[in-house]
Amino acid sequence: MNPEMWAAFVIASTILLVIPGPTIILVISQAIAHGRKAAIPIAAGVTLGDFTAITCSLLGLGTILAASAALFSLLKWIGAVYLIYLGIKLWRTRSEADEIPFTIGNENRSLFKSAFVVTALNPKSIAFFVAFLPQFVDSRGQAVPQLLLLGATFLFLAAVNAMLYAFFAGQLRDMMQNSRVRRWFNRLGGSALIGAGIVTATIKRSS
Repeated sequence: MNPEMWAAFVIASTILLVIPGPTIILVISQAIAHGRKAAIPIAAGVTLGDFTAITCSLLGLGTILAASAALFSLLKWIGAVYLIYLGIKLWRTRSEADEIPFTIGNENRSLFKSAFVVTALNPKSIAFFVAFLPQFVDSRGQAVPQLLLLGATFLFLAAVNAMLYAFFAGQLRDMMQNSRVRRWFNRLGGSALIGAGIVTATIKRSS
C-alpha cells in the first residue's frame, strides 16, 4: 500500500473517531459512572464492535443495508432502544456510597457488552465502512491485503480513542468526592445516552 495513502487514512479516521457519536457518548457516560477502571472493558467492547461492523461490511452486509430499508430500520431501532435503556439505567444509578455491591467481573462484562452492542448494531457504521475503506485502496495493488491493513489500522485507532476518552472521563469522575455531584453526573450521562438513542432512531438510510 502507498504510504501516503495510508497516512491519509490515519488522519481521516482519527478525525472521524474524535467527533463524538453514540459510541463516544456511551464511553464518556459509562466512564464517568464507573471511573477509570472502566476504560479497558469499554475500549475492548468498542474495538470488538468496530471489528464486527467492518467484517459485516466486507462480507456484504453494508451493501444489503444500503438497499434494504426494513433491515436498516430493524438494526437502527434495536440500537436506539438499547441506548435509551442504558440511559435510563444510568440515570437511575445511585452514587457509589449508596450502591449495592457489584462484583468487578460482572461490572466489566456489563461495560464490555454495552460498548460492543452499541458499536456493532449501528447500521450507519456498517454501511459507512463499505463507502469509506475502498476510497483508500490503491488500485495498482491487491485489494484484500490493503482492506485488512486499513481495517486493522482503524481498529487500533478506535481502541486508542475509546481508551483515552474513557480514561479522562473516568479521571474526572475519580476526582469528584461528593456523592451528590456524582449522582448528577450520572443523570447527565444518562440523559446524553437517551438523547443519542432518540437521534439514532431518526437517522435515515442513505439513498
